[in-house]
Amino acid sequence: MAEAERIIGTPDTPKPAAAEPEQSGADARGADDAGSTASAESSGEAAQDAEARRPRGKRRIAVLFGVAAFAYALDLISKMIVVAKLEHHPPIEIIGDWLKFEAIRNAGAAFGFGEAFTVIFTVIAAAVIVVIARLARKLYSLPWAIALGLLLGGALGNLTDRIFRSPGVFEGAVVDFIAPKHFAVFNLADSAIVCGGILIVLLSFRGLDPDGTVHKD
Repeated sequence: MAEAERIIGTPDTPKPAAAEPEQSGADARGADDAGSTASAESSGEAAQDAEARRPRGKRRIAVLFGVAAFAYALDLISKMIVVAKLEHHPPIEIIGDWLKFEAIRNAGAAFGFGEAFTVIFTVIAAAVIVVIARLARKLYSLPWAIALGLLLGGALGNLTDRIFRSPGVFEGAVVDFIAPKHFAVFNLADSAIVCGGILIVLLSFRGLDPDGTVHKD
């Protein structure tokens, strides 16, 4: 029997094939675990980025309303002083004939333009305030916060005159008093609006958006 087995040969015993599928399964589980880890890390980074942007956005909103409050307070106080001390009095020369303080009532837009459209300018000012308030929710740029704060403070200053001054609600005349030579008479609210508008134009040319991103056309 042994001699026959030697001559014929012992059939090869098949090796177990279960190890390879098990390894493949382990590799698959490892890949799944790696994918889950990468996804978790990505989600964690996104959450951290969101958490970092949220306080920064709140600070920018605080800057916006702080600048607006400062511009509005300056405009309101200056107009109260002008009405109390300068209205119905001769102009005060600051730099000879080049710059005077002269109290006038302006029913038009900034710098005395469009006196026949007082109500329209009032509606526009109110719309600007609403748009700025809505835009503030996604504000992450400090320069934009300053620019929008100047616009908001100036718009609020002149809108207060439109609502509360004579001849009536939404038709009130704005108090102007800064009178440069060969130029229209204006007030601090007009100055804030113009400065805010110029800053917005400069930021737009630089490609800086209110959310803090920079784009290139």
